Amino acid sequence: MSRRSGAQVLCLLLLAALAALLVLPILKVVASGFQTGGRFSLFFVINAFSREVYRQGLVNSLMIGLCVTVLTALISIPLALISHRFDFTAKKLFSAVVLVPMILPPFVGAIGLRRMLAREGGPVNLMLSHLGLVDPLNPPNWLGEHAFWAVVILEALHLYPIFLLNIQAALANIDPTLEQASENLGAGPLRTFRRVTLPLMRPGLFAGGSIVFIWSFTELGTPLMFDFNEVAPVQVFHGLHHIDIHPQPYALVVILLAVSVLVYLVGKLLLGRSSFAMVVKAGAVSRTRRLGPLLSLAAAAPFIVVFCLAVVPHAGVILLSVADKWQGTLLPAAWTAAHHGEALTSPVSLPAVLNSLRYASLSMIVDLIIGFAVAYVVVRTRAFGRTALDALSMLPLAVPGIVMAFGYIALTRPGGMLAALDPRSTDPTVLLIIAYAVRRLPYVVRSCAAGLEQTSVTLEEAARNLGAGALRTIGRITVPLVMANLVAAALLAFSFAVLEVSDSLILAYWPEDYPVTKAIWELSFRLQHGEAIASALGVWGMLLLAATIFIASRILGKRLGALFRF
Repeated sequence: MSRRSGAQVLCLLLLAALAALLVLPILKVVASGFQTGGRFSLFFVINAFSREVYRQGLVNSLMIGLCVTVLTALISIPLALISHRFDFTAKKLFSAVVLVPMILPPFVGAIGLRRMLAREGGPVNLMLSHLGLVDPLNPPNWLGEHAFWAVVILEALHLYPIFLLNIQAALANIDPTLEQASENLGAGPLRTFRRVTLPLMRPGLFAGGSIVFIWSFTELGTPLMFDFNEVAPVQVFHGLHHIDIHPQPYALVVILLAVSVLVYLVGKLLLGRSSFAMVVKAGAVSRTRRLGPLLSLAAAAPFIVVFCLAVVPHAGVILLSVADKWQGTLLPAAWTAAHHGEALTSPVSLPAVLNSLRYASLSMIVDLIIGFAVAYVVVRTRAFGRTALDALSMLPLAVPGIVMAFGYIALTRPGGMLAALDPRSTDPTVLLIIAYAVRRLPYVVRSCAAGLEQTSVTLEEAARNLGAGALRTIGRITVPLVMANLVAAALLAFSFAVLEVSDSLILAYWPEDYPVTKAIWELSFRLQHGEAIASALGVWGMLLLAATIFIASRILGKRLGALFRF
C-alpha cells in the first residue's frame, strides 16, 4: 500500500471512529427527544415549552449563559488590553495569577462558596453585619433568592481565563501599524479601539464567547451544588432515574443542543466572519509602553482585584478542608489536617479516587492514540476529508457535555445498540472511558498539531529515503520530536478527566463505581464532616490540576490558549 493510500485509509478510519463516538450519540439523543412510544412525536418538545416549570428552567439556563458570557467579557477585555499595551512591574506574574481559577471546577468551588455565603453564621454575612451593612437578625439569603447570581458569578470567575486567552491571542495577531495609522489620521484611543481594534478582535471574541456561553448554558454541577433546581440541566439530571417511562429529559437535552448550535451560528455570523482575514495577522512587533511605579500599580490593580475575587471559592474550599469547627466565626475556630487523610482513605472517597485514576488514565491513552493520529493526518498528509476530520475532532468543544452524556445513555437503554454497557446494570468503566476521552480529545489534537506544525518534515523524509516505513518513521522520528507536546496533552487530558463533572454525575449510578466528582457531590450533603472531606478531595484535585496546567504552560507557552479555541 502506498503512503498516500495508507493516509487516506487512516483518515477514513478516524472519520468513522469519531462519527461513532461523537455523531452517533448526538443523533441518538435527538431521535429520542422526538419519540413517544417508539414513534415520532413532538409531544415532549412542546411540553418543554408549554409547562411553566420547564419553560422557566430553559429561560434561567439561557439567562445564566448570557450573563456569564457578558461578565467574562467585561473582566477579560480590559485585562487583555492592559497586558497587550503596557509593560509594567511584575506583569508576567500578574498575567499568570489571573489564570489560577482554571485549577478548580466551579462545581467544587461551590462547596466553599456555599459555606462562605451561608445565611446563618456565614463569614460574608458576619463581616457585613459587623460593618453595619446588613441586619444580623435577618441576614440576606444569598443562596435562596440570590442563587441565580451566585451561579453566574461563580461560573464567570472560573471561565474568564478561557475568554482572556482567546482575546490575548486575537490581539497578538493584530498588525499594530493599523492602529498607528488610525492615530496618525487623528483618531483618539477610544475611536481607534472601536473602529479598528475591536473589529479585528472579533475572532477571539467569538471563540471565547462561544465556549463560555455553551459551557455555562449547559452547566450541571454548579446549580446542582447550590440546590438551584430551576435550570434545565438540573431538571434533566433529576429526571434521569425515570427516563424509561418519561423521556422528557431527552427533549430538554435536544432543546439545549439546538440553542447552543443556534447561538454558535449567530455568533459566527456576527463575530466570526473573515472579512478582515487579509490583515489580521501581525506584520510588525506590537509596541508596549513602559510604565513607571505609580502607573504600574494602577495597571496591576485590575489584575489584583480580579484575582482576589476569583480565589474566594478556592479559599473557602481550602479553609473548609482544614476546619474542625467553623460556625459563627469569620475563620475556623479549630483546625485539623485529618480531613485530607480521610479524603484518600475513607470507604466513600478512596474507591472514588482509584476509580477516577483508572478512568482518567485509560481515557488519556485513548486520547493520545486517536489525537496524535488525527493531528498527523491533518498536518502531515493531503488525505481527502482531513478538513472534516479536524472539524469533527473539535466538535466536543461546541457540543455540551450533558448532550454527549445523554447520548451515551440513549445508546445503552434496553434495546439500544450498546445495551450491554447500560451503567445501571453493569460496570460503567468502558462508557466513562469513552465519554472522558471524547470530551478531552480537542486538547490532545490541538497540542499534537502545534508540535507537528513546528517540527520540520525534513527528518521524516530523510528516514523514509533511507528505507524506513511509515510506522517506523513515526515511532523513531516524529513521536520523539513532538514528545513535549504529547506530554502536555497527556497531562491536560488526564487532569481534566479526573475532575469531569457531567459525565461522572450522569453515567455513574452505583457508589462502588463513583468517580471523584460524584463522590464529592455525595459527600457534600452528608452531615458531620462530609462537606469537609468533599472539600479535601477538591483540594487534592486542585493541586493536581494546578501542577498539570503549570507544566503544560511551560511546555506549550502561549500556545496553551489554542487548546481552548475551536
